[in-house]
Formats: sequence, C-alpha cells, structure tokens
Amino acid sequence: MNTLTDRYLAATLRSVPSQRREEIATELRAAIADMIEDRAGAGQDPSAAEREVLTELGPPDRLAARYTDRTLHLIGPTYYLIWWNLLRRLLTYIPALVGVVVGVVEAATGSAGGAVGAGISAAIQTTAQIAFWTTLVFAVLERTRTPLELPAWTPDQLPAVPKERDLRLTDTCASVAMLALFGGFLVAQHFRSWVPGRDGRDVPLLDPALWRTWLPALLAVLLLGALFEIVKYRVGRWTWPLFGVRLALDLAFVLPVVWLLHSERLINPELVRRVDWLGEDGNLTTVSTVAIVGTVGIALWGLIEAGIKTHRATH
Repeated sequence: MNTLTDRYLAATLRSVPSQRREEIATELRAAIADMIEDRAGAGQDPSAAEREVLTELGPPDRLAARYTDRTLHLIGPTYYLIWWNLLRRLLTYIPALVGVVVGVVEAATGSAGGAVGAGISAAIQTTAQIAFWTTLVFAVLERTRTPLELPAWTPDQLPAVPKERDLRLTDTCASVAMLALFGGFLVAQHFRSWVPGRDGRDVPLLDPALWRTWLPALLAVLLLGALFEIVKYRVGRWTWPLFGVRLALDLAFVLPVVWLLHSERLINPELVRRVDWLGEDGNLTTVSTVAIVGTVGIALWGLIEAGIKTHRATH
C-alpha cells in the first residue's frame, strides 16, 4: 500500500533511530487510525479525514524530533539570552580594539597607506570569528543539555527606569564644535603659523608629509567623532555599546598621535630647524613627552567620565 498514512510514517521513521522505529511506527499508526476513525464517525469522508489528520500532525521531521526528544533549533530559549548578551558585549569592544591595534601596527611597520584597510579587515574577521565560536559553544551546550548553573534571576536585577533624556543639546553642540575647531586647526596649521619660512610662507607645525597618510585619517576619526555625538544625542543617554564606540574612536585617534609623537614624526622637521629652542638637545623629546602625557590624560579623563555616566544611565 502507498496511502498518505504509509508515506507519512515512512517520512517520519527516516529520522528516528532504527531500534525505536517499530515501536514508534506501531504507536503512530494506531494514533492516526483513531483520529481518522473519530472524524469519519462524525460523518467526514475518510480520505478527507486522513489528509486533515496528517496536516494537523505537521511535518514528519518535526514529529520525529518530538518522539526522539531532539531539538530543531540551533540555540533554544534556555541558552538564547545568555548567548545574545555575551555576544553583544564581546562584539561591542573586541573587533574595534583589534582593528585599531592592527591598523597602528601596520602603519608602524611602514605600510601607512594600507593601515585603514588592514584595520577594517581585521575587525571584520574578528567579528566573524567571535560570532562563529560563541555560537558553536552554545549550540554544543544546547545539544548536550549542559547546565550552566548560573544564579537565578531575581527582581533585584531589574535596572532603574531610564530617564527620558540624559544628554543636553548644548553639550552635544559644544562637543561637535570642539571637534570641528580641532579639525580646522589641523588644516589651518598647514597654511598659517607664527614661524615664517625662507620663502616667506609660514612653516607648518606638523610634518606636511603626513598629509599623504595620517592627517587625513585623523580628520576622518574627528568626523566620525562628530557623527557619534549626534547619534549619542539621538539615543538620549549613554549605553555600553555607545561607550564601546567612544573607546574605539579614542583609540583610533590617540594611538597614532602617541606613536607619531614618540617617533618624533608629528612635528615638522623644518619647524625644528627654524625654532632654535626646539633644535636644542632634548627639547623636542620634552615637548613630545608632554604632548603624549596631555593626549593620553585627556583621553583617559573623557573615557572615565563616559564610563561613570554609562554606569549611572544603565543602573
């Protein structure tokens, strides 16, 4: 025979361990027959009743999974929220950090032109690796039903009701204005300074050769910083993902500046020759050290302040 019931049983038993097929076949055939008989007894056509019963039972693979207690999802409700929260936290910081570090190392080894591409590529690869391995671990936990023995949820873990808006428009405008002024300074110093050159033009403060590599990259980071301030204002309050973006932007700016200062590549060599004091022994190193301390200090102060605000906004 090749009835719908026979075909349904064959499709179901394909996904069942061989040692249980006879038992499940007998049980399922009897259940289907009883359901058809009940509908036929109520006056329904047996063929229509058979089709209706099989439709109600659903796809054979799903029914087989129920019989064998097998999951049909990659990560179920037991582990899903833990997986999602962990993955979100990992992706907030690690890819950005890896991308910045790879970009700086690439530039430091003499490939400044490809530093941005290398950093972006490293960040994308890191994102894929984190997503894959984290998901794989939780999929294995789901299949093996391994208990994580995490603390049970309690109402004490509920965060405070967030305020309507923690960020003021005036603060956002001030931050964007400061970034714009600093970006304008980077451009203006190339044309105007207090040190006249031999040709009558002002000597740029920063090495003009950096316009081929680092200065456009730093201007791009400042532009991203301004966009970040606007997005942050639209969100209305600090969040940990926003803090992660702020951290990545600060690193993308501070690390190249510190490296250029440390290697004495940021300040224009012509400026050092024209300003006698800078050319004296140790003075350029002193200026670079003070600038490094100031740059790192300002960045740390901003990150600490942002971290405190984020903690307050999320607790």
